Amino acid sequence: MRHRIPQGRHVLSAALMLAAPAQLAAQTTSNYGTPGLIETPTAEMYPDGTLAFTSGVLDRTLRATMTFQMLPWVHGSFRYAVIEDFDRGGALNRYDRSFDLHFLLREESRRSPALALGLRDFGGTGIYASEYLVATKTFRERLKLSGGIGWGRMAGRGSFSNPLGVLSDRFKTREASGAGGIATTGQLDFGNWFRGDAALFGGASWRYSDRLTLLAEYSPDLYAREKASIGFEVNSPLNFGAQYRFKNGAQLTASYMYGTTLGLNYSYFIDPRQSVAPGGQGAAPPPLLPVDQVALASWNLPEEPTASARRQQVLARTLEQEGLRLVYLEEAGDSLRIGVENSRYGQSAQAIGRTARVLANTQPAQVQGFDIALMAGGVPLSSVRIARNDLYELEHDPDGSWRSFARAEVSDSISLIKGGFTEAAYPHFSYRFGPYLQASFFDPDAPLRYEIGAQLGLDYTAAPGLTLSAGLRQPAAGNLDDSQRQSNSVIQRVRSDWGLYAQQSDLRIEHLTAEYIWRPGENLYARATLGYLESMYGGLSGEILWFPANSRLALGAELNYVRQRDFDVLFGFQDYSTATGHVSAYYDLPGEYHAQVDAGRYLAGDYGATLTLDREFANGFKVGAFFTLTTVSFDDFGEGSFDKGIRLEIPVSWLTGRPSRDRLAQVIRPVLRDGGARLNVRNRLYGVTREARAQQLVKGWGRFMR
Repeated sequence: MRHRIPQGRHVLSAALMLAAPAQLAAQTTSNYGTPGLIETPTAEMYPDGTLAFTSGVLDRTLRATMTFQMLPWVHGSFRYAVIEDFDRGGALNRYDRSFDLHFLLREESRRSPALALGLRDFGGTGIYASEYLVATKTFRERLKLSGGIGWGRMAGRGSFSNPLGVLSDRFKTREASGAGGIATTGQLDFGNWFRGDAALFGGASWRYSDRLTLLAEYSPDLYAREKASIGFEVNSPLNFGAQYRFKNGAQLTASYMYGTTLGLNYSYFIDPRQSVAPGGQGAAPPPLLPVDQVALASWNLPEEPTASARRQQVLARTLEQEGLRLVYLEEAGDSLRIGVENSRYGQSAQAIGRTARVLANTQPAQVQGFDIALMAGGVPLSSVRIARNDLYELEHDPDGSWRSFARAEVSDSISLIKGGFTEAAYPHFSYRFGPYLQASFFDPDAPLRYEIGAQLGLDYTAAPGLTLSAGLRQPAAGNLDDSQRQSNSVIQRVRSDWGLYAQQSDLRIEHLTAEYIWRPGENLYARATLGYLESMYGGLSGEILWFPANSRLALGAELNYVRQRDFDVLFGFQDYSTATGHVSAYYDLPGEYHAQVDAGRYLAGDYGATLTLDREFANGFKVGAFFTLTTVSFDDFGEGSFDKGIRLEIPVSWLTGRPSRDRLAQVIRPVLRDGGARLNVRNRLYGVTREARAQQLVKGWGRFMR
């Protein structure tokens, strides 16, 4: 029942190309990948939860942007731009990473416009650094007018003294973005926001038809840095464009900009709530048989050991057909206590529902209640009590799933485990073999690095909680090992030598561990792992977690002693060893949000904290962001200034419509450095246990009867 995310850096591009675009309203998307006209922003928002992917070209510049509508009133963007011959007098291309934030201050009403405030490139090199305040008003559903005031890069043509100067003289001046050099990139340049001269911008969009929208704008951007480096010409502040909207909601925009340049950009939209394939393509659940027809021949036999064994064999075989493994079985009066491991269903509630149906169709009539424990490696995670009569009563009820949850009882399952493990449960061996694709996006020297090959995973659970595990990889092709970037870190190189691991390894032992997970007490979980913990480190890892079954809050602590592995990723070690550990707090916020804070000592010996915020939809689709601040200064950290990034998780079932526990996962970092680096140990307890807690079960309970 382990939560599996194959290939921790699994590429998502192919999956996203197959995804179903969101059906958007009439807002247009600029070539910066955010709601806007051509180059200037508008005060519009995408539908809540939308993911927008935009790629555009103009002159010798390519921009690729991912925008996520995090809340109805705020969206954030990550942008990767390639500017040819930008650096060192035309000798090098510039690979630029930047972040945007856009806040809706007021919604549009019948009489007043929408009003928004934005930060563009507030955490990158500052090439596009600007701030703005913009208003947008719609007239007769087809004409939209936008206008605003901009600072920074948007204060070029027609600039004037900053009106905020009446509040303080400090608003009158602005330092050049990125003036501190490459080491300062990635810092939040608070001291420059809304400072310096300002300029006005504006434009209009006219929806000629349901498919075609015409655009015109006045942009004060003078492209000063591009003019100095690549000779970009700006002869006019006027830009004109036409945007075509396809039936699936995607947009293609062609534009003529600044009197000299043609531009083209394409935007693709995803609604995480809408799966690519409709659900229910997996096997249908077994229909409930009337109680008087339930006939598992063994209960008509005399009550003797052979009859009990026969019932258990039939139950195990029937559960196996549903993708569930029977590991625990115990009779308790008119109730049956059962433990199952789920290898098929992404929603644990669906595994519970299938188990309950199998029990109703196979167990004697005197059994009136089922205590179903979800388990991982023989360790109970939680227990759900289902009354047999409720299954029959609510089977055809339109709200049967939710009414069944109201009647169910979710509790800690430790009391269930008293030695009732089935004889066939342990030892247990499983393996996984197949291809892998490992990708690195948007590093400072290349947009994409990848590696493909074959991988083998082996798991031997010798006894409940005790698992011996190995993971092997054999690369076959790719350019992940082509990186010539040498680490210039002034602190211990705990991650920045990643290129050497790719270059000097062939067949790799990704992990080779002995792991023991157990329950020290009610609401408590513990883990000890020994061996080669990940591709770069081996040693000993210990963890404890407090996580009540019905709580939004979980608290954990982890302590590790590790040594850095040789670059060939086989059996040897290097000289560097360290102790690292964190205390962690996890909290399910109201709605679809989840927060995590980890504080402690990182691999390079620095102390600090990591804040992570995710938005997780009911189907398991997850979009999140994180940042880490430690005792390593911005200068010592180097390029990027501090560790930060975006992460995506897409359930395979979201793409296929079939039940699956696999996920495609990708972490996008602007740059991987050594400050704030944490050990990547497998099976951290919160990830193992969370799916079986009440807050997570309720999100997927709509699949209880499917």
